[in-house]
Amino acid sequence: MPSEAVSPDAVSLPRARTPEGQAGLAALTAEPASALVASDYDGTLAPIVDDPGAAVPAPGAVAALARLAAQVGTVAVITGRAAADAVSLGRLDRIPGLIVLGHYGAQRWQAGVLAAPPVPPGVQEARAALPGLLAAVAAPAGTTVEDKGTAIAVHTRRTADPAAALELLREPLSRLADAAQLTLEPGRLVLELRPPGMDKGTALRKLAAERGARSVLFCGDDLGDLAAFSAVRGLRADGIPGCAVASQSPESPRVAEAADLVVDGPHGIVRLLAALADAVQTG
Repeated sequence: MPSEAVSPDAVSLPRARTPEGQAGLAALTAEPASALVASDYDGTLAPIVDDPGAAVPAPGAVAALARLAAQVGTVAVITGRAAADAVSLGRLDRIPGLIVLGHYGAQRWQAGVLAAPPVPPGVQEARAALPGLLAAVAAPAGTTVEDKGTAIAVHTRRTADPAAALELLREPLSRLADAAQLTLEPGRLVLELRPPGMDKGTALRKLAAERGARSVLFCGDDLGDLAAFSAVRGLRADGIPGCAVASQSPESPRVAEAADLVVDGPHGIVRLLAALADAVQTG
């Protein structure tokens, strides 16, 4: 696999700011063969960009995940994107053994095989109604729609006033979600309509149970990752040590507040993953 540069200062594993998170890191490095290391994609492995189709992993991210995949029991990416899109865009197929759960766990890619459910009727209904809704509320120029197949995301990042545009769209999209029996989930300058019961926390818990994980680490940056942070806390209550890591962003302060360990964006995540691989290798 082609090598990727990792900052030479990525050598020491940082300490979590909570004792529970530190215990999770200790359990992972002590018994890596039974550990689950999972991460979000956008904003965590890959920097946020205006065009979601141009979001590629930060330098060193794929190499660090590949190192971990050779050392720990399970490495996974859990994303709101379609699983195949994340694999293609991030070239994640270069990571042996990687599991990619797309659409918040509704899809699964593993060893080149994709398992995906049919598109829910409510999503089809929302897809048909969305252009008329955006026209009716005079959505500002730069509002973009990302069709994820089993979910639909409306982004305001490219508008002149992204925060104001988000507030303008929140109530109309909430009504559309209710009519289509979907949930409306906020994110970093995005509102997403998706079927109820699809969240990263459920996906993480199911994967941990399937893989028999005895420790868990999850990295995320957005409001949609809070469900996975909650799952980490729930697993700890069940006796499985874990650590929730935030890829810090000024757009999502709540995520950093809920984390056991906070790093400086995707480049901080790369340094953490590389340091984790170092710690496991020398432990």
